[in-house]
Amino acid sequence: MKKVVMTIAGSDSGGGAGIQADLKAFAALGVHGTCAITSITAQNTLGVQRTYDLPIDVITAQIEAVLSDFDVAYAKTGMLSSSEIIRAVAQEIKKHKIPVVVDPVMVAEAGGSLLKDDAVSVLMEELIPLAKIITPNIFEAEVLSGVRVKDKESAKLAARKIHDLGADGVLITGGHLDAVDILYDGEFTFIPSELINKGTHGAGCTHSAALTAYLAKGFALKDAAIKAKEFVTAAIAGGADVGRGTNPVDGVAAIRGGAERYRVMKNLQDAVLMLEKCEGFSALIPEVGTNIGMALPNATDTEDVAAVVGRIVRIDGARVVGNIDFGASKHVARVILAAMKFDENIRGAINIRYSPEVLSACKKLGFTIASFDRKDEPRGVSTMEWGTMQAIESFGAVPDAIYDLGGIGKEAMVRMFGRTATEVAKKAIKICKKLE
Repeated sequence: MKKVVMTIAGSDSGGGAGIQADLKAFAALGVHGTCAITSITAQNTLGVQRTYDLPIDVITAQIEAVLSDFDVAYAKTGMLSSSEIIRAVAQEIKKHKIPVVVDPVMVAEAGGSLLKDDAVSVLMEELIPLAKIITPNIFEAEVLSGVRVKDKESAKLAARKIHDLGADGVLITGGHLDAVDILYDGEFTFIPSELINKGTHGAGCTHSAALTAYLAKGFALKDAAIKAKEFVTAAIAGGADVGRGTNPVDGVAAIRGGAERYRVMKNLQDAVLMLEKCEGFSALIPEVGTNIGMALPNATDTEDVAAVVGRIVRIDGARVVGNIDFGASKHVARVILAAMKFDENIRGAINIRYSPEVLSACKKLGFTIASFDRKDEPRGVSTMEWGTMQAIESFGAVPDAIYDLGGIGKEAMVRMFGRTATEVAKKAIKICKKLE
């Protein structure tokens, strides 16, 4: 059965942190998320403008409603802004014996205090001792331990002091410590990752929510911490470029990225099959062979473009040599990436044989056409990137076809463009049929 988890935290009207971030992480990791909202914040990427704490009886009523119906495997806490709220939540946790991850939220990443100063002692005395694990960042760790955290050794000392408060484990998150998380549950584990220079609004919430989900699914503490680190790193890398302040992380980025890779691969496979089945397509294959590619949305690198590892060649018709993979062809990738700089929706391309008859067929089919001359190519540039951009700039948009007449040792070529691999395959097949 799907595990049920619960977040007890504040609401972020900007959608980047708090309850909103927690529920996104839960959904992405395949657990059912429930919630009890403790506070409503007027918040965006620039910071917290205003907060309103819900009445204690409303908070406890939410917790009781969830627990009276669901078998909650794990809970996590986030923004608990006052000593009264902390006490009420601690009583509910103790009463129902729920294993809990405590994220001691004190300050919003985008700016603004989320915990009253007089509530820190209540947090330390009444809630932290109930925690299976607590997940402070280094600034929160300093407040809770009284230790100035400036390196790994001081972070280890802080972790020991927080552990002494009664939590089973302490995970000092390392976004401000060379991206190294420090886990202490009687012994130390260091969990490194790549430091990503992107917005981190909601990173702490997403991290602790992921940890909660993995623990609920039965992962051991160390393994759950490692998996949660991987998850939040991907969420930061895939963060949304929204707002005018600190950009929020995206808890579903990894899922969306995987789904997009599958869609690109499937579309490319369909396109290749269409070309193989098309009688007469081999006549459009140039001497160097044909390749066809498709890019991921927002592609920026050749590794973001899938193509045929070998090529499509003339062997008793059109035959694919090699499988399909990302980064398979820098040639077709550069062509697509150049086109995407002008129109991000143009993500597919194919190269076919040049001839006056092919150009005539393109015109008869109503395809737009542009060209470039290799004689004008400056030194030290990628021919495909330069040529594609040159043709597009001259034409004023991305055309259906860009051709060049080749040069010394360079075969003349036509390159067809479209939104997908199947779209450009269909264009090539239309040309093939027109030439019959």
